[in-house]
Amino acid sequence: MILVTGASGALGGLIHANLAAAGAEVLAGTHSPGPGSGRRRTDFDDPRSLAEGFAGAEVVVLVSAGYAEDDVVLARHRAAIDAAVRAGVRHVVYTSLAGSGDPLTIALPHRWTEVALADAPLDVTVLRNGLYAEVPTALGLATASAAVATGVFRAPWGSGTVPVVSREDLAEVAATVAREVQESITAGQQSRHTGRTYELDGTGTAGGEDLAAALTEVLGTQVRYRTAPLGETWATLAEAGLAPYQVSHAVSFFSNLNAGTLAARPSDLPALLGRQPRPAFELLVDAVRAGLRQSSPT
Repeated sequence: MILVTGASGALGGLIHANLAAAGAEVLAGTHSPGPGSGRRRTDFDDPRSLAEGFAGAEVVVLVSAGYAEDDVVLARHRAAIDAAVRAGVRHVVYTSLAGSGDPLTIALPHRWTEVALADAPLDVTVLRNGLYAEVPTALGLATASAAVATGVFRAPWGSGTVPVVSREDLAEVAATVAREVQESITAGQQSRHTGRTYELDGTGTAGGEDLAAALTEVLGTQVRYRTAPLGETWATLAEAGLAPYQVSHAVSFFSNLNAGTLAARPSDLPALLGRQPRPAFELLVDAVRAGLRQSSPT
């Protein structure tokens, strides 16, 4: 039996759907299942819910538990790991952050969780997921309100780029790994994924020029990129409604992108997919279109 946590979220939902479509025996875990939904309550903020939620699962796909303050995420992941051990889970597949993201402030809880899993009496596979294309797009649009009117997209990105990937490709890989792990357990064999850490960066990158080109594609008018001072960003992000910790993470992203420290590393994604990932520019265009639609008053 496979349990996918965070199944009400975008990534967890896609992983669960992939497993179900492949005929796997899979359960959906979520912090607040609706009545009659058939889902299990796995609320990491309420560790008491996890004993029943994890019961009977041999494989748990542990989807990183939310974008929150670091101490909150660490507590959630600690609760999930302890519950997996107590429930007799055999193997945890954890969705972490790609090594290219090590300089980012969001990396800390992921690396802490990898160490905690390595110290636990569990078999583990770490999927170090690259950044979704929606991440730089959303952060760029948060500071680019004038781009539509002026034809100039300004952001403190310098000439740096970041590898981007589709959530759908990552979900497909996670489902494949979890299914193969479960098949190995059923056959009484050790999985080829046991003890492995996979780097799942996208094979294409995004930077200021790329986002300007995606805006041009969506708007049908020429948009040019101009770098902006990093100091302008703090107030703009706060005014966009981001919480203080979110502003800090966003500035960390901008600062590292501007410094060119987010370069792609060799990726295991094509091999695990059995094909090339979706092209980066295609992902950016989709993300820009969705982002502009959400920000539209109509």
